[in-house]
Amino acid sequence: MIRAGIVGGTGYTGVELLRLLSQHPQVELAAITSRKEAGTPVSKMFPSLRGRVSLAFSDPEHARLRDCDVVFFATPNGVAMGEARALLDAGVRIIDLSADFRIRDVAEWERWYRVKHAAPDLVAQAVYGLCEVNRDKVRTARLVANPGCYPTAVQLGFLPLVESGAIDLDHLIADAKSGVSGAGRKAEQHLLYAEASDNFSAYGVMGHRHWPEIRQGLAEIAGGRDVGLIFTPHLTPMVRGIHATLYARVTRDVNFQSLFEQRFAGEPFVDVMPAGSYPDTRSVRAGNACRLAVHRPSESAHRADTLVVLSVIDNLVKGASGQAVQNMNLMCGFPETAGLEQVPVVP
Repeated sequence: MIRAGIVGGTGYTGVELLRLLSQHPQVELAAITSRKEAGTPVSKMFPSLRGRVSLAFSDPEHARLRDCDVVFFATPNGVAMGEARALLDAGVRIIDLSADFRIRDVAEWERWYRVKHAAPDLVAQAVYGLCEVNRDKVRTARLVANPGCYPTAVQLGFLPLVESGAIDLDHLIADAKSGVSGAGRKAEQHLLYAEASDNFSAYGVMGHRHWPEIRQGLAEIAGGRDVGLIFTPHLTPMVRGIHATLYARVTRDVNFQSLFEQRFAGEPFVDVMPAGSYPDTRSVRAGNACRLAVHRPSESAHRADTLVVLSVIDNLVKGASGQAVQNMNLMCGFPETAGLEQVPVVP
């Protein structure tokens, strides 16, 4: 049994961590912080957790985070980098769900996030927590940078292709759509029901913060070679889910269905669907799964050298809190699936 703490327990990723960890057989929730809600019982703010979580939110300065074995940062970008060092020095392992430690080039991070990094030396120590790629490194990590939601869906979808060397790495395209919860639990005009409902729109076309994270991950999978990527995110009128449609130009013919099935054989949270399938976001809602489907359009419909991969995840689970628990399981020597075997919710 380990003691876990959560910094920032009132956002969507925070409450999702509470939901998952409260069901984990090897975890005792020890601290949940919120400056604004300090003293408020968790179950008062989130009635779904009545009978599951008995803690109240505590002020970060008074929370006994150093007594925890693992601390999750479910905070906005810029918080974890200022607080991680003290916890690491106390022997606490950290899983950061923000972007503070994801991009190894600190100057690149500062260019995209427009703030001076408070702990650049810790960036080099952080392990990027895409389990399907860095499983062995995660097991021995003290600080894990939990991947972003778009980067998870896109990298898993491209992973077998990049490893195979059977596609043109200079011309990858990721056309991705996310539900409104991906923007966080905050009041902004474009997230209002009257604005987001019955609507569909692209954003970040000229540049999105997840673009350098995805390119970094794909380049590492490719052995350090630079990767050309066009990434266009869209906002869809649904609460949860990411659907990424990925395009790659084939340079060498292989059996791509078999390639995906063999690469992800034994992966507990990646489901390669039968040829011709169309995975939808509902099939992964509230679950930690990534479902993939590979399509080779016929020459009569499209160019025969184009491959299409469909990748769907729940942005709050496999794209955030579920993947964070998956990382914790690896770090603590638990079965990787512990606390994560919930069946997706339909409808």
